[in-house]
Amino acid sequence: MGRALIIGCGGVASVVIHKCCQNSEVFEEIMIASRTKSKCDALKEKLGGGKTKIDTAQVNADNKEEVVALIKRYQPDIVMNIALPYQDLTIMDACLECKVNYMDTANYEPENIDDPVWRAVYDNRCKEEGFSAYFDYSWQWAYRKKFEEAGITALLGSGFDPGVTQAYCAYALKHEFDEIETIDILDCNGGDHGYAFATNFNPEINLREVSAPGSYWENGRWVEVPAMSIKRTYNFDQVGGKDMYLLHHEEIESLAKNIPGVKRIRFFMTFGQSYLDHMRCLEDVGMLSTTPINYEGKEIVPIQFLKALLPDPASLGSRTTGKTNIGCIFAGKKDGKDKTYYLYNICDHQECYKEVGSQAISYTTGVPAMVGAMMLLTGKWNRPGVFTVEEFDPDPYMEALNKWGLPWQESRHPVLVD
Repeated sequence: MGRALIIGCGGVASVVIHKCCQNSEVFEEIMIASRTKSKCDALKEKLGGGKTKIDTAQVNADNKEEVVALIKRYQPDIVMNIALPYQDLTIMDACLECKVNYMDTANYEPENIDDPVWRAVYDNRCKEEGFSAYFDYSWQWAYRKKFEEAGITALLGSGFDPGVTQAYCAYALKHEFDEIETIDILDCNGGDHGYAFATNFNPEINLREVSAPGSYWENGRWVEVPAMSIKRTYNFDQVGGKDMYLLHHEEIESLAKNIPGVKRIRFFMTFGQSYLDHMRCLEDVGMLSTTPINYEGKEIVPIQFLKALLPDPASLGSRTTGKTNIGCIFAGKKDGKDKTYYLYNICDHQECYKEVGSQAISYTTGVPAMVGAMMLLTGKWNRPGVFTVEEFDPDPYMEALNKWGLPWQESRHPVLVD
């Protein structure tokens, strides 16, 4: 049915590639491309022999001309950006030039937060919008008219959160509520990898996100709070009681615009005390900084040096046990009556490893990436422009999640977060 160019070859991309090969009726041909071609070749060697035809290529996703040349050579029906959020705009520019559909799993943020052009826009956004996270949708939403005029679609953030959580919101609004008043997104990782400190996905992205001020949407505006200052404890199905902390998260920004009348949206993520102690220590000594420093005559970025010291998230699968539980708790009105509802997924780290050689964090991002691309390739989501997941019909997406490894569960009388 289609041909996909997959840019990236890390832990999440490995899951995406596995799932595309399982779904060979839709993904008849794929090309795996990254800066390190040997990684792509190793995956091809591992997965080749099935019905999906696999090619590989080397590409620097920071270089638009290289991406354009690869797209023109391979002629894909969709470009799946499973690289870093730093590269979103470069790859979108290449897709525009070649008039090919685009998708990613996380919204744009700059690698260099000291860039004066970006900084000027950022400072203005902080004043106007009221939140200070380095990542936001404005840079990609600015491409809407260009993608409409080119007749192509950009699907932003089709991972789990963002991604599945937004499909849950659209599904709840379509089937369960006349009006949604509050949304609490809960991301619980009950897994244990045995290390004193490691991150479950790219350390640069993960540690930036966690160490930033938290924020939530309430009564039409952003409320920003110090990092990790709002803590709650919640008893998660099949995981148990966990401490969770309020973070800023990108899907709040789009849901605030696309869920009519919503009064409050919050995002919580669980963390153990050991993780928080390590992170605070690293932050205190400057290891989370993205500003280059001079060390023995060489310029290094502290957080990139830290990334080199930490375990590769892709290596955690074999040693991680336990489960994740990620979902959305809704409160609102149906037929004039108050109603609450909880949609969530439980994913087992070891079961994921048995299936695709990955822990559940990569799995829960990689499966929705394949599903989002599938929606575009099959024409179920077919509208020119730039969109987030909740702007499309959730039903085929939700159905595909059940089929391809992320079945959802529901509770009609959930415990609410105070």
